[in-house]
Amino acid sequence: MKQRTITAVVAALIFIPIVFFGGMIFNIFVYVIASIALLELVRMKRISRYSVAAGLGLLLMWALMLPYKSIENYVDITEFITKSEITLLAVLVLLSYTVLVKNRFTFDDAGFLLISVIYIGMGFNYLIETRSGGLEYLFFALFIVWATDTGAYLFGRAFGKRKLWPQISPKKTIEGSVGGILLACAVAIIFQLVAPLDHSMIIVILVTILISIAGQIGDLVESAFKRHYAVKDSGKILPGHGGVLDRFDSLIFILPILHLINFISL
Repeated sequence: MKQRTITAVVAALIFIPIVFFGGMIFNIFVYVIASIALLELVRMKRISRYSVAAGLGLLLMWALMLPYKSIENYVDITEFITKSEITLLAVLVLLSYTVLVKNRFTFDDAGFLLISVIYIGMGFNYLIETRSGGLEYLFFALFIVWATDTGAYLFGRAFGKRKLWPQISPKKTIEGSVGGILLACAVAIIFQLVAPLDHSMIIVILVTILISIAGQIGDLVESAFKRHYAVKDSGKILPGHGGVLDRFDSLIFILPILHLINFISL
C-alpha cells in the first residue's frame, strides 16, 4: 500500500501539471503513454515488441491519434486521406505481412493487433480531443473515474457480498459497483455546483451514471485481457499499480462515449 500511494502521488505530480499546460507537451505525453499501453497488449499476446508487426501497429495508432483540428490551418489532411482509409491500408499491409512471414505472424495476431490499435488509439485520441476542448470536461471525466474506483473499493469492502463477474474479476462485487456509481453521482453534483458544465443538473447526473457504468466495463475489459493471457498486471512501469492500461483502462473507455454525448447534444 505504501508503494502504491507513493506511485500515485508522484504520477499525479507529473500528470496534473501536464494536463493544465496542455498543447504540444500534453499531446507528446499522451502519445508516449498510448505507445506504452499498446506495447503492453502486444506483450500479453506474446508478439515481439521489436517486430515489424508491432512497428506497424504503432504507426497506425499514431495516425489514428493525429489531432487533425490542430493542423488544419496548415493542411487539410482530410482531403488527402481519412482515418478510415489509413485503417484499411493497415489491414491490407498486416494481412500481406502474414503471407510474407509464412504465418509466423498469424491472421489471429493481425486481428488482435488491429483491435488493440483501434481500442488504444481512439481512446487516447479522445483524451487529446477532450483536453483541446477545455479543462472542464477532462477533469469531469477524471473525477468520475476516480470517484467510481474509490466508491467501488469502499462499498465493496464494507458491503460487498454478491460477485459482479467472478469469471473475470473475482474481487469485484455488485454492491461495490453500485457504490461506485453513487459516489460518482455525488462528485458530479459537487462538480456541477463548483464548475458548471453547459448542461442541466439532471443531464449531468444521467451522463455520470452512463459513463460510470462504461468506466467499470472498461475496467472489466482490461481484466478479461489479463485473465485470458494469464498475466497479473498489464505492465510494471507504475510500481504498486501495474502498467499504463491498469490505470487508464476506464478513462480511455469513457472518453469516446463522453465525446459522442457532447456531439449529439450540440
